Amino acid sequence: MKIVRLTLISFLMLAFGAGLFGAGFFFGHTTARDGFIAEASAQANTPAALADQFAPFWEAWALAHEEYVDQPVDDQKLAYGAIKGMLEALGDRHTGYSTPAESKILFSDALGELEGIGAEVDTSGEYLKVISPLPGSPAEQAGVLPGDVIVKVDGEDIGGQDGFTVISKVRGPAGTTVRLTIVREGEADQLEFSIIRDKITIPSVESKVLEGNIAYLKINNFGDKTTTELKTQLEALMLQNPTGLVVDLRNNPGGYRDAAVDVIGQFVGEGTAMIQRYGDGREEIFKVQSGGLATDIPMVVLINQGSASASEIVAGAIQDYERGQVLGEQSYGKGTVQDWRPLSNSQGSVRITIARWLTPDGRTIDKLGITPDIEIELTQEDREAKRDPQLDAAIRELTGG
Repeated sequence: MKIVRLTLISFLMLAFGAGLFGAGFFFGHTTARDGFIAEASAQANTPAALADQFAPFWEAWALAHEEYVDQPVDDQKLAYGAIKGMLEALGDRHTGYSTPAESKILFSDALGELEGIGAEVDTSGEYLKVISPLPGSPAEQAGVLPGDVIVKVDGEDIGGQDGFTVISKVRGPAGTTVRLTIVREGEADQLEFSIIRDKITIPSVESKVLEGNIAYLKINNFGDKTTTELKTQLEALMLQNPTGLVVDLRNNPGGYRDAAVDVIGQFVGEGTAMIQRYGDGREEIFKVQSGGLATDIPMVVLINQGSASASEIVAGAIQDYERGQVLGEQSYGKGTVQDWRPLSNSQGSVRITIARWLTPDGRTIDKLGITPDIEIELTQEDREAKRDPQLDAAIRELTGG
């Protein structure tokens, strides 16, 4: 799956170098357009140990240059396609390649500012699937929901198109309008939305005090500022001596692993925050840092199907330690860690799944999600009536109502 945001990554900004194919892949082969001359040059630059495996590849490369009906072919596009196909062949939905243009989208998302409709999407299927609309975004205000499938953009069927191509059609300058046609589970007819794009600034943490002196924290993502913002707002909340705490992770698509570990430390006094297990069986244990600000207050964590990745790390730890109740709906189910690396010469970036993460008790949630202790659905009727039975139930749990 390709989530359009950096989610649960071990962020190692390292140069990839010439890589598997050797430098000739990008340089020597993009200048020869003489069929088998290009093939011969390619073979000369292919590592000897891989010559047999790559002979068919270079034959196909040469035939495309020699026989394809529309000449000249775009060597750069072929190179990008080759990398994409190689990583897709691994069969992992989170491992893949992003072109320079696609990488720019992803890294701009990581900075917390973008222009568009404000929705996290899964690009692995034939159509874009909404993971979650961002809080306060045009998508959320228009009524787009987690699980919605975008089938048309401005009347154009986008089935089978590259996910990032579709994203570029959905995005656009603030103030412009995009029309989305959406298929929603349980709805017999397709839904039409006209959404005015806007500049999206994503606050990492929001807070307030609810009725009954219940503290409320909404964590929208796990980024560079999350730990600092959480501590600042949690300190202010705790000064008011709240009787309970609601931590809202609904529609939080994740973010940085280390931010999730820091967040757990604010609520769990000691112990393991998460376990990272590599392909060779080796495990890395991430421990809770002492000194948390809210390790004793009664708490409830809210999750839904838009809660993914780092959100599930936090909810899983709270659940394992029986630190509080997890309430809401089944979470998304992303339990792998990606290493994100830009390629040399600004030729895009690759994301490689390097490990799986487990909860402190050793549970895996990949493709499964976190099952809440108390399951309560938030229906479309609730949304239209501006009701929040999940938050209401959390308050009742904390007040004994």
